[in-house]
Amino acid sequence: MHAIAVDLGTTTLAASLIDLESGKRLAISGSMNPQRRYGADVVSRLDAAVKSDDVLQDLSALIRTELLRLAHELCKKCGITWSEVKQVAIAGNPAMQHLLMGLPVRSLAFPPYRPVHTTGTRLIASALNWDGEAQVYVFPMPGGFVGGDTVAFLYGATPGNATLCLDMGTNGEMALIMGETIWSSSAAAGPAFEGGNLSCGMAALPGAISSVHIENEQIKLKIIGNVLPEGICGSAAIETVSELLQHDILEAGGRLRGNAEIPTNLAARIINHDAASAFVLYRDAQRQLLLTQNDIRQIQLAKGAIRAGMEVLAEHARIRYQDLRDVLLTGSFGAVLQPEWLKSIGIFDKGMVHITRFIPEGSLNGVEQALITNDEFYSVERLGERFRVLPLSGTPLFETMFMRHIDFPHQ
Repeated sequence: MHAIAVDLGTTTLAASLIDLESGKRLAISGSMNPQRRYGADVVSRLDAAVKSDDVLQDLSALIRTELLRLAHELCKKCGITWSEVKQVAIAGNPAMQHLLMGLPVRSLAFPPYRPVHTTGTRLIASALNWDGEAQVYVFPMPGGFVGGDTVAFLYGATPGNATLCLDMGTNGEMALIMGETIWSSSAAAGPAFEGGNLSCGMAALPGAISSVHIENEQIKLKIIGNVLPEGICGSAAIETVSELLQHDILEAGGRLRGNAEIPTNLAARIINHDAASAFVLYRDAQRQLLLTQNDIRQIQLAKGAIRAGMEVLAEHARIRYQDLRDVLLTGSFGAVLQPEWLKSIGIFDKGMVHITRFIPEGSLNGVEQALITNDEFYSVERLGERFRVLPLSGTPLFETMFMRHIDFPHQ
């Protein structure tokens, strides 16, 4: 029997086809979320949906159509028919899950930012306007901005006590496990870490720059698919910022130095773009790929929000970073994200680098595991009940920590 697992991201979508008897993944596919025409983040989409029922319906139709297209693509890859898929499980943040199911979103868009319900939802394919008879399970949503994707990440990773889990996607979900309580929250990081709102950003697909390394005043790039570069994925953007900081091309305050301030050959990589500096990653006769001053600001804001959110969780859980046992990191930003880069840009402390593990496709793996476990998602529901969600918006501690951590560390 076959099943499809879905990671319903704000910026990117990922889906896999699995054989439930063997527990093996047979194929995987992904795409950009087509809802981005209504905004790069959930706040923009929720605002549009609240103002117009037609927009809400269109947002629902867009994501349902794209997920069904991905499902058919997976089936075709493996030589099976859609009718042979008996189960689908989906995990996303609360806004994405509400829009998928066509639920009212007013309760999410305004304080106290609560989902319509917090438990998982069981549907049949026709409820999503899909053909076939597949049973559909949508993961629990513990709070307004902590959703099924976080539950799925923790379900697949099975973290122990004193573990910090970070999903560095558009919503920056985070969870800190202390005993039976899972302290959780979501920092509005925006899509920068997934390449979503960068000037040359793209998903981690063929053509994306996946690594940027500066050596002997030369730029060394790695491109997914070994083709000509078309853009930069999120992990490479973070690596680039780390490299620019270490080579004194980027100031701690976030300003790209002008070419006259750089005493090396790298000065030639600094150009003027939209009345500000930009760093040239790649150029040929047809294209020029840049990391702009605005791109850097977006990364700076995202990292400040995530670090501030981490501080709030630690305060409520009454734990010091030095006492953490593990840090688990996931996200749809592309290649493996090195903990050293996160230390360079100011998300991690020195000690956290040595206890961090990167889990690729964390949410998707958790959805797959829930399908394979075959307990009718009972264990997923129990995990969802352990969450205590902390709102960050308007919290004095969050605002104080955000301002404290907005700059990059001095190198």
